[in-house]
Amino acid sequence: MKNLLFAILVRPVILFVLGLNIRNRDKLPKRGPCVIIANHNSHLDTLVLMSLFRGKSFSKVRPVAAGDYFMKNKFLAFFSTKVMNIIPIERKMTRDFRGMFKPVLSALEDDGIIILFPEGSRGQAEQLSKYKSGIYYLMREKPDVPIVPLFIHGLGKALPKGSFVFVPFFIDIFVGDKFHYIDNRHEFMTELNTRMDGLQEEGQFNEW
Repeated sequence: MKNLLFAILVRPVILFVLGLNIRNRDKLPKRGPCVIIANHNSHLDTLVLMSLFRGKSFSKVRPVAAGDYFMKNKFLAFFSTKVMNIIPIERKMTRDFRGMFKPVLSALEDDGIIILFPEGSRGQAEQLSKYKSGIYYLMREKPDVPIVPLFIHGLGKALPKGSFVFVPFFIDIFVGDKFHYIDNRHEFMTELNTRMDGLQEEGQFNEW
């Protein structure tokens, strides 16, 4: 059902209205378990990333999303669970990281391809926000699972935070080399930042 609904409702809009230029597509995982991390500027980020997958790999794609936002009304809850197949988590301060990430860990054990935005909420258009360390605590539970960094440019103008006007735009997507958990939070977060900054610099984009 997820494949059919996404193919009918979402993928045509993504592929025909937006122009997608994907660099290093061969580095995208073809199977799980895997965690994809990306910058987060737009309502469309998750849908665009999901549209990069097909067939069996698409059926394993599970975006991590804020349960308090995506489950707040019936229509959004239906779309989020039946079309996007999100993993809703609660955004609250806790030391029980394993408990908070339990559904994500279960999805990884089922060979899931997890989409995660380490910035948390959407930032300002085409500006990287500070990455939160939740990704460190998640990967501490699954240190052997590869992490694939991915940088998106352009969606901050197509449908930025606070806007509901969809503007057709040309989107660049840079896929980086996979890396793994480092058993030191500072070193891990430094590695994550270095890889994401490197992908952003590949495009040599001018400021908006």
